[in-house]
Amino acid sequence: MAIWLTKDSRVVVQGMTGAEGSRHTRRMLAAGTNVVGGVTPGKAGQQVDFDGHRVPVFGEVAAAMATTGADVSVLFVPPRFARAAVTEAVDAGIGLAVVITEGIPVHDTTATVAHAAAAGGRTRIIGPNCPGIASPGASNAGIIPADITGSGRVGLVSKSGTLTYQMMYELRDIGFSTCVGIGGDPVIGTTHIDALAAFEADPETDAIVMIGEIGGDAEERAAEFVRARVSKPVVGYIAGFTAPRGKTMGHAGAIISGSSGTAQAKQAALEDAGVRVGRTPTETAGLLRQVMAG
Repeated sequence: MAIWLTKDSRVVVQGMTGAEGSRHTRRMLAAGTNVVGGVTPGKAGQQVDFDGHRVPVFGEVAAAMATTGADVSVLFVPPRFARAAVTEAVDAGIGLAVVITEGIPVHDTTATVAHAAAAGGRTRIIGPNCPGIASPGASNAGIIPADITGSGRVGLVSKSGTLTYQMMYELRDIGFSTCVGIGGDPVIGTTHIDALAAFEADPETDAIVMIGEIGGDAEERAAEFVRARVSKPVVGYIAGFTAPRGKTMGHAGAIISGSSGTAQAKQAALEDAGVRVGRTPTETAGLLRQVMAG
């Protein structure tokens, strides 16, 4: 069992013929992902050979979906084209759009997220500026390494790509149902709360790891959701305990002012909601081990 991405997911890659799209399509195929097509305007009818696996190229997402039955799109599209590409995926009615691209203007992301909502919420957007989503042993959509963990009964949601990988490796012997990198931009399509709700509803996820970072109030809002709606144990980690005030740290959304958005404030909110919070990723992994041991 997994959330949003399963062994049955049929994946197309927007931008598959570009350097990054091609490289990561090869990785996804090697991980067992069912990549059924690529989408590049002007290149319809071509095929790309990935180590003997020939993948057809379509000119539009709708055509790819009609021919292949695709229900997931992974986007490796330059920032200036990303708004149009995500909008096209939404208009085609794709179920999941995983936007890997970094550097998309916030205005463009806001417009695409609003467009998806206006279209009735048929399309879940993950990202942008994210590593994607992986259900170990089943499917991998994005740039998450496929060989650092196994399948298991822990759900992971994280703002940070590298911390996603570290936590997956730290808990590789326990394994994960699904790992979701939601991205750290100020506006994102899928939030901590979305993932927490999905993991709560997943009968094969027993515990949840939530990784946040300084800036904004997403983690505080997630803490309130945990208090009200989540019955499964949650452990957390907040990146940025040593960050200087008033500095943007890494992600565009990771900026604090005054006491708002600090790691300490987020830790306090989460702990008040019953979430055990580690001061380091390794300590957080240890807390999860204690939870799983009962």
